[in-house]
Amino acid sequence: MATPQQKREAPASPEGAAQERDALATRIAALREKQRAHFESGATLPYRYRRDRLREFARMLETYEDVFLDALHTDLGKSREEGWISELGLTLGEVRHTLRHLKEWMQPEVYVSPLALQPSKSKVYWQPLGLNLIISPWNYPIQLALAPMIPALAAGNVVVLKPSELAPASSKALAEVLPKVFPEELVAVVEGGIEVSQDLLGREWDHIFFTGSPRVGRIVAEAAARHLSRVTLELGGKSPTLVTASAALRVSARRIVFGKFFNAGQTCIAPDYVLVEAPVHDALVEEMKDAIRTFYGPDPKQAADYGRIINDHHFERLVRLIDPEKVVIGGEYDAETRYIAPTLLTGVTLEDPVMQEEIFGPILPILKVRDLEEAISIIRQRKNPLALYLFTRRKADEALVLERVSFGGGCVNNTLVHLVDPRLPFGGIRSSGLGAYHGHAGFEAFSHRKSVLKSATFIDPSIKYPPYAGKLGLMKKLM
Repeated sequence: MATPQQKREAPASPEGAAQERDALATRIAALREKQRAHFESGATLPYRYRRDRLREFARMLETYEDVFLDALHTDLGKSREEGWISELGLTLGEVRHTLRHLKEWMQPEVYVSPLALQPSKSKVYWQPLGLNLIISPWNYPIQLALAPMIPALAAGNVVVLKPSELAPASSKALAEVLPKVFPEELVAVVEGGIEVSQDLLGREWDHIFFTGSPRVGRIVAEAAARHLSRVTLELGGKSPTLVTASAALRVSARRIVFGKFFNAGQTCIAPDYVLVEAPVHDALVEEMKDAIRTFYGPDPKQAADYGRIINDHHFERLVRLIDPEKVVIGGEYDAETRYIAPTLLTGVTLEDPVMQEEIFGPILPILKVRDLEEAISIIRQRKNPLALYLFTRRKADEALVLERVSFGGGCVNNTLVHLVDPRLPFGGIRSSGLGAYHGHAGFEAFSHRKSVLKSATFIDPSIKYPPYAGKLGLMKKLM
């Protein structure tokens, strides 16, 4: 199931490149002016406007399903089924959930004012942020471009989307489809490479939403800081999987293999390494080998549901992480089609190259540990992961890990699927991310909580006014 190599265009002359930069800058400036005017007009504020745009969003996913799925197959070798499940289906579920709850979310929060402030009412209003820049990654190039757009529109904002140039077919699909559905003053797509991102990040935005690597996340955060713009960072890291001796091994193996090799391992919350208690290490490895054969057959290269690596750079990086002496299944690869077989490594040490960086591909190191305490110690010595997965049948193990380990989100006895529930905020902590979205958390991410206290005028207690002599006792009782 080979995917075609993307042809590279010849570089423009210095004069031509300068003209392209000037044209890009002019276009972006005009877009921002148009979107700012549309936002300031108040057109995006009414419930009906937001609801209607979200309904159009849902229809777009169904109308242009083939366009998006074809692009995903071209970029990542995704089957139609995997493409729909991982990209369109998730996004459709998110927009439907938002439509069901939008009117409720838009209502102000009402609180009882303290006695000292009576007669008053306290409310928190949801104010849209304004101009939002969404920079999306290549690994789920449709879903991670469109999913943040849902809460942005729900909250009453305008959006400029910068899709990843590393998934060119998906970027092109987004650039062709979105203008057919939304006016440019509401949603605009700007395609291009690093120079386009640099231009966009050099400008002032009310909010920047970035999904990608921690390295680039720091660049985005620095750019946002220059303008004091709000920023949401969905990053990554080495997400651990812990398997205790009490785990249901066959089910655990199937769910770990599913989570790791879905999208050929190119998932920010994929299990990055496995820490398994020594008594069940060998049995788990055998169950995982059986799961790989069951899911992808004797030759995964021929499996319709097994994808490809996004480009040559990442393919070569991943191949260097494979130690042939530690491979227990897989290890095969083909540079022409960017295929790397589902690969398990055992006998891995914490010093091995595969344990030094986020793998982001179909290679899974399995490390033997004495007990859960050792596993927790290993994880705590590393940066906060975006996800963590624990397989156990003991509630005490669950309580220990959830209390002792800091991570963005995760599952007990499963992998990946916590992101499917729109009621669960999705986001990292420290190096794995800043902020969260999905469901109401997304609505919050694209809104400002505007606090307002409204006081009555029919009475005006004098206790708050000077002179204060003799009032301290009553103040202490009221505060």
